Amino acid sequence: QGKLVESGGGLVQAGGSLRLSCAGSARTFSSYAMAWFRQAPGNEREFVAAIRRNDGNTEHADSVKGRFTISRDKTNYTVYLQMNSLKPEDTAVYYCSAATKYGGAWHANPTFAGGWGQGTQVTVSS
Repeated sequence: QGKLVESGGGLVQAGGSLRLSCAGSARTFSSYAMAWFRQAPGNEREFVAAIRRNDGNTEHADSVKGRFTISRDKTNYTVYLQMNSLKPEDTAVYYCSAATKYGGAWHANPTFAGGWGQGTQVTVSS
């Protein structure tokens, strides 16, 4: 299990778009569901979107539904987060992680030894 490396963040005006990428390993992608989380200053890390390992089904947090889309490329072991119609409240550091769902919510998978990546900063100006 290797590290996950996020990229693609930046500064964008409200209403704009960004696409985040999360590069992993073949072993990680064959073993885990993957998810994006985000953390704004002073807030706890929160779930954004997830994609299941076997069937590729996706889930998105209500706050981003209809604006963000998670996807994956199994040939290069990369997970993407396409973010459209960005709002200032989307400003946060975005992290990807191997993930699991329990208790009705998505969490970082504790069996994934790679842990959290360094994250990528997304700043949306009004």
